[in-house]
Parts: sequence; C-alpha cells; structure tokens
Amino acid sequence: MTNKQFYAACCGNEGGLFRKVFAAVPDSALDTRPEPKARSPRELMGHMIGHDQDCVELIEDGVIHHRNVVPFETVEEALAMYDEAHGALVDKLSGMGDEAWGAQAQMLVGDHVAWEGSAGEIMWGLLFDSIHHRGQLTTHLRPNGGKVPALYGPSADEPGHA
Repeated sequence: MTNKQFYAACCGNEGGLFRKVFAAVPDSALDTRPEPKARSPRELMGHMIGHDQDCVELIEDGVIHHRNVVPFETVEEALAMYDEAHGALVDKLSGMGDEAWGAQAQMLVGDHVAWEGSAGEIMWGLLFDSIHHRGQLTTHLRPNGGKVPALYGPSADEPGHA
C-alpha cells in the first residue's frame, strides 16, 4: 500500500466519524464558547469543512487558498457542505497519481505562503489538524446538551457502539 493509498483509506474512514460529531452538535450550541479564546462549534465545523475543500483545491491546482472558516447557518447545512466537500475529496483522490501526490505544493493564507511541502505532506497535515479540531468540537457537546458519539470505541453516551 502506498502512502497515498493509506491516506485515502484513512480519509475515507474518518469521514463518517466527522459526520457523527457534526450531527451531534445542537443548533442552539453553534455559537457557544466556554472561554473567549476557544473557537465556537460553528468556527470549528467551518474550519474542518474548509480543510476538505482545501485538499480538493490542492489536488486540482497544486495550491491552496486556505479557507479558515467556511460559513453556514445550521448543523444540517454544515452536514450537507461537509458531505459535498468530503465526497469531492474522496473522488478526486481516486484520480490523483503518485507523481501529483509527491509534487511540491503550497498553502496560502492571503498572499502569505503558510506551508510548502509535497501535496501528500500537506494533505496529511490537514487531516491531522481536522482530527485535532474534531476532538475540540466533542468537548462542546455535553455542556450544550449534546451526546458524544462513539468514534474509535464506545463513549459514555454510546456504550457498546464502535
């Protein structure tokens, strides 16, 4: 299995887990924040949606014009946007060759080059960053009346589910 194939498998598997956490966020909690420096669920979800959109752009163009937060109104809309972005990423990955995976790429924030590396390196980094932010998002669930879904094993809210 190549590095790109392993990424595609991991990315595909993680998609359903991102979806479970997004779906567990109550609409009433989208703009809550436990303390001023913390991102709200809306900001976290918009950031993760943007990462998948960034990866699609990277596959298509070799450069990312980073989407820090993609706007949406409701959890249902965020789920639809995530499904579209993640589906496009999985689809584009299947047609991405090993040469493109290893090609030099950039992530721009405004006009600033924030990251340079191989396309694969940047895509792995964005997946890991999204997983990190998904963990942050789960900390918003219980305090706002949501339930933490089982991800890699059971949770207190979903015992026995994996």
